[in-house]
Amino acid sequence: MAKRVVVAMGGSAILKRNQKPEFDVQMENVKRNAEEIAKIEAMDYEVVLTHGNVPQVGNILRQNEIAKDVVPASPLDACNGESQGYIGYMLEQSLKNVLKKNRSSANVVTLLTEVEVDLEDPAFENPSKPIGIFYSEEQAKYLRAKKNWLMVENKEHGYRRVVPSPNPSMIHGVDSVIHLLEQNNIVIAAGGGGIPVYQTEDGFLAGVEAVIDKDLTGRKLAEQVGADIFMILTDESTVSVKDNRNREKSLRDVSVDEAQAYLQSGQITSERMKSKVAAGIEFAKIGGTSIICALDEAGLALEGKVGTHINCT
Repeated sequence: MAKRVVVAMGGSAILKRNQKPEFDVQMENVKRNAEEIAKIEAMDYEVVLTHGNVPQVGNILRQNEIAKDVVPASPLDACNGESQGYIGYMLEQSLKNVLKKNRSSANVVTLLTEVEVDLEDPAFENPSKPIGIFYSEEQAKYLRAKKNWLMVENKEHGYRRVVPSPNPSMIHGVDSVIHLLEQNNIVIAAGGGGIPVYQTEDGFLAGVEAVIDKDLTGRKLAEQVGADIFMILTDESTVSVKDNRNREKSLRDVSVDEAQAYLQSGQITSERMKSKVAAGIEFAKIGGTSIICALDEAGLALEGKVGTHINCT
C-alpha cells in the first residue's frame, strides 16, 4: 500500500523575494516546483499538496485598496479563497503537464478548502499577523475609525493592518481528499492555511477575517487524512541549531523530545524555522514522521538522505 504524504510549500516558492508579482513569473516558478512534486508521486506516494500565499494574498489586498473607489473591496477570507483559486490553477496545470510528460496515470485536483477556527482562540483577543500594504499615520487613523482595523507602526515603512492568526481546529472536505487520493489523484488543498471559517450558534459556517499559519494547517491536514509523512519544504536543506559557543550544526534525525529541547532552549535561531519545527513536532507526536527540507531535495529527503527528520521516538 502506498504511503501518504502531505507536502507544505511556501508562497515564496511561487513568488520569490524581489521578483515582480507578474503571473508569468509565478507560473515559471510553479513549473519548476511541479517537477519536484512529480518526483514524489513517481516514488509511489499518495500526495496532498498545500501551499502558502503570503505574497499573493498581499497583492490581492493591494489591488483591493487601489481599486476600492471603483470596485468594492472583498473581505480577507474571500481574498484568501481568491488566492487559493489562482495558485491552485497554476499548480494543477503544471503538475498535469509534468505527469503527462512522465507518462504517469495520476491526475490532479484542486479543492477550495475551508478551515474551521474557534472564535474563543486567544489570537482573536491579540491580533498579531501583519497583512497588506503600509499606510501613512493619517491613513491609519482613518482606517481605525472607519473600518475598526487594528494598525501597528513600522518605523521604517509606516502603519500596517494586523489580524488574528488562530490555530486550525478542523479542515473541511477531508473525506473528499481521501477519496481522491484513493482514485490516484494528487490533491491540492487548504492553500494559504485555508479559508478561515467558524461555526455560528446555529451550527452554520461563516467566514472570519483572519490568517491561519500554513504549516499548522498542513500539520492538521496530515493528521486528518492519516498521512504517514508531513513534509515542510523550505529554501534550506536542514534545520540548523547553535550551541552555547555559537557553533552551528545541522539536525538530521531527531526525536520529538530532542526537537522540543532545541526549540525551548532557543538554539533554533531562525524565527521562520521555529514555527516549522513546532508544526513538525506536533505531527510526530501522533506517530508520524515530519521532514523539513529544501524543495529541490524532497525526493532525496524521502529516501532519508537529506533533510531534518523528526520522529516520535
